[in-house]
Formats: sequence, C-alpha cells, structure tokens
Amino acid sequence: MQAVAWFADVGIADRPTVGGKGGSLGELTQAGIAVPPGFVVTTAAFEQFLALLEANAPLRELVEGLDPNDLGAATKLSEQLRALVLEEPMPDDLDTALTQAHQQLCADNQPVAVRSSATTEDAEDASFAGLQDTFLWVLDAASMVQKVRECWASLYSVESMTYRRKHAIPEAQVAMAVVVQRMVDAKCAGVMFTRSPTTGDKSVITIEGAWGLGSAVVSGEVTPDKWVLGKITGEISARDISDKHARQVPAPGGGIVEVENDADLRHSPCLTDDELMALREVGRKVERHYGKPQDIEWAVDKAGGVVLLQSRPETVWAVKDAQAKPVAPPSDNPLAHVMGIFGGGARP
Repeated sequence: MQAVAWFADVGIADRPTVGGKGGSLGELTQAGIAVPPGFVVTTAAFEQFLALLEANAPLRELVEGLDPNDLGAATKLSEQLRALVLEEPMPDDLDTALTQAHQQLCADNQPVAVRSSATTEDAEDASFAGLQDTFLWVLDAASMVQKVRECWASLYSVESMTYRRKHAIPEAQVAMAVVVQRMVDAKCAGVMFTRSPTTGDKSVITIEGAWGLGSAVVSGEVTPDKWVLGKITGEISARDISDKHARQVPAPGGGIVEVENDADLRHSPCLTDDELMALREVGRKVERHYGKPQDIEWAVDKAGGVVLLQSRPETVWAVKDAQAKPVAPPSDNPLAHVMGIFGGGARP
C-alpha cells in the first residue's frame, strides 16, 4: 500500500485505507462532481508511523482499557498519547512521499486544507464527524507535513477516544488517513441536506450558508441563512436570512481569521436564487449517485463556481426509520409462509 493515493484513484469502498472523507471525495471526483483536487495520506502511512511508536510502548492497548465515563483518566491519556505522536519524527520516506505529492498538487504554491479522515467516520450508523482536527489555508509543504502529524494526534483527543469506547469500536479497526486538497477561497459556504433535518421530509432540500469559509457555519460561530427548496420543483418554500455578524477568511501568515461584516453584508443573503438552483442540482445528483439522502458541505468560489467539500450519509432520520420498521416474529420454519402460499403446509 502506497503512502499517498489521489482522489481520482479511490472511492468509498476504499474507506479502510483512505478513511470516510477521503473515500467520499474520491467517489465524488469519479462521479464527475466538482471537488477541489487533492490526495490522501493513507492509513498505511499512519500504521507505519504508529508501529514506530508502539515499538516502545503500546497505544491501542491503553485506549482499549479506557473507561469512557472517567473524564479525568481520558484527559490524562489524551495528553500522553498526543504528545507521543507530536514528538515522534516523521520517517524520511514518508516525509519525501508527502512533499513530492504536495509539489505535484500545488506547483503554483496554492494553499491547501489538511483534513482528518478516520476509517470509522461518516459511516451510515455513526457519523463520527468533527471529532478530529482540520487545518485550513496551510501555506507550504513543511507545514502540511506537520499538520498531518497533528491530524494523527487528534485521533487521541478526549472526544474521539471516549466516542470509540462508548460505541465499542475495536482500536485495531481504527486508523487515521488525512486528506490534503487545494483550498477554495470561498465567497460563501455551508451545508446542504437532501432530506429535511427537522421533519425528515424527503421531498425537500435544506441549504444553510454564510459569507466566507464554511468553518464558521460548521463550528456554529455564525447563524447561517437558511432556505428550503422542493427537490423536484425547485420551489423555494422558506427563506430565513440571518444577521451574519462575521465571516472567516484566510489569514496572511496561514490559517484563518474572523473579520466583522459591514452592515449591508451581514443582512444580505449569501446565495442568489441561481446559486440555490445550482446547489439543488448538485445535491440531487449526489443523492442519486449514492441512492440515499446526503449531508453535504459545499462552497461557492469567488467566480461563482459550486464545489463540494464532503458528502456523507444522512444518519439521524435513517436511524429513526430503521428503528420504526416492524420486526417480523421469529418462525421455527422459515419456509412455512412459502408452503402456506402453495397450500402445502409446514413439513415436519
């Protein structure tokens, strides 16, 4: 297994090696949906790095033994394991592979986003979203390599470890891939649900967005504008334009910074009706591709182009649907109903 895999070469079936986010971005790329180009630092790279650490002391065994309800113990273990990951030097062959991939992706010195992509995230029964780190507007290859290590370390955050223990996820099945992709200097960004997150209605698409990078919306720091559209008709049945007091934009030395919006901008809708229709079409296309409702992160660049940054299965209403399904009573003879249809009765 190579340390680096390009989006064009992977799909959702490659989750064990590229993680949920990496697999989704590869799947979208192969489906012809606009995604900022990039590559994935695979779990093979993570396992090579982890093997060096575990040669001195076990990590996975310590996490397996953690009581998820003991916050003090979780905090102490998190500090211990994250320090080990950050202090261990990157092996030379991995450093070279990542640096060469970065040069191929960003020959024009475009900044990148470095995003965690755990193998257990974005599953249909547990989204696992937001528990590991993401870094935006990373300016050069050396900084990218450092952020990859920080993403690996975030697998041992208190939230991530206790989540895994509460869901009894074996540590041997947990690994961290990392997505590296070109940054989008977004005019606005947000999330889109191809099923109503409040009512479960499958006939509508809900879009939420705000000015600047999508991190302000995902983190909940800005109340986004919200629209509800008919999935088939495109009719806009609800518009809720919020007071968007600030937006997140690239910082001069890398990373992001929050700036205040002026009075006109904070009360103006961040999307035009044409852009809403463009998002609706992309949302329908992604839902058709996967065959089920999706939870999508999107951005509109300064030229008005729509790109997707992530798509994962909608989980809240999917779980409710599964729990609401009637369960057939058990039968001693599973063929009894078939025999009944043909009048033969159940055989002894």
